[in-house]
Amino acid sequence: MLTSRLLWAGLAAVGCGALLCAAGWYGVSGERFTARQVPYLASCTVPGAALIVAGAVLLALAEVYGLLVADDPGDPAPVPPGPVEDTGPLVCLPGGTLAHRPGCLLVAGKPDAVPAAGRELAPCPVCEP
Repeated sequence: MLTSRLLWAGLAAVGCGALLCAAGWYGVSGERFTARQVPYLASCTVPGAALIVAGAVLLALAEVYGLLVADDPGDPAPVPPGPVEDTGPLVCLPGGTLAHRPGCLLVAGKPDAVPAAGRELAPCPVCEP
């Protein structure tokens, strides 16, 4: 809700700022003398530029707030992996340098995992055998 309000406020500010800058440019372009151009700069171009900057800040806030707060509360939270299976001998992959528990995420479901018995292998940092 807040994200969409920030988004629309930012878009409105940028649009109004662009219109003011265009009106200021049009007014300045019709005047020959600098003294007659200053009122257009002061009343249109400078406030228009300020509105464009403010709108850009609002759009950035909408983006950051949208990343911090999920718009859909139905999104499931990430589930940490369950405990690693401890039963069975340690396994490794052919040519691998790590010994894994049989249920380790790095070797689970791989048909080429073989028993690691008798090999000099470092322990896996994920399953920590």
